[in-house]
Amino acid sequence: MKPALSFQEGPKPLSWQQFPHGDYLRCEIERKLAPWLPRMFGYHMLKLGSLSGELNTSKCLIKHQVCVAQAGAHTGVIADIDELPFYEHTIDACILSHCLEYHSDPHHILREAHRTLIPGGYIVVTGFNPFSLCGLAQLLPFSGQKLPWTGRFFTPARVKDWLNLLGFEIVSDERFIYSSLARGNRLSRFAFWRSFTKQYLKPMGSVYMLVARKRVAPLTPIKPKWHARPRFTTVEGGLRQTSKQHLKHCEQNKK
Repeated sequence: MKPALSFQEGPKPLSWQQFPHGDYLRCEIERKLAPWLPRMFGYHMLKLGSLSGELNTSKCLIKHQVCVAQAGAHTGVIADIDELPFYEHTIDACILSHCLEYHSDPHHILREAHRTLIPGGYIVVTGFNPFSLCGLAQLLPFSGQKLPWTGRFFTPARVKDWLNLLGFEIVSDERFIYSSLARGNRLSRFAFWRSFTKQYLKPMGSVYMLVARKRVAPLTPIKPKWHARPRFTTVEGGLRQTSKQHLKHCEQNKK
């Protein structure tokens, strides 16, 4: 397994239209995201990346929603998504849709999201599954020069490990879209294989969606145990530490 930092950044998608069947991909992600939006509440939501900014999240109770990206029609704050210009514990929900694959330091992106989220805040991560038909298409000649295969696909298990190390609790792990998503490949083709894979090989969905919550364990201060200061007696050659019992025994002998 190659380290995540070994990836050299290439072309980044700025819109779903740049993906093969991009509109279908966006609609499926919105459909899977819809049941979770009413559970998110608070004041501020962040959408990291241009793709996240194009997702329809109007059903969410959080009204102030800001897209952070370098460019795009829906961008509200122009900044790097791995260096967020926000204070700690100020964001109630964060959406990262297909952005870890196209950055050289995905760990730092998740750390920044964790830093800005309040305790109990939601984070939603979507990405391409390497163990799927879409992931296998990455092995084809010249596929590495085309979207979405210009990025590096991380397994859902690996992303969940990163989230667990940061202190997130995984509350949902879903796989969907059982197709290679290759350009020119009609989604209606191989309907039997897609149906078979969806029923018996669910982990092989081309897209995964992870929903997690930030958990912070409360710290209970423990009072230190007070110890009596040691007493010293003068003896020939220096000082010697003595205990109370030894001092009491010496006083009795003097009497």
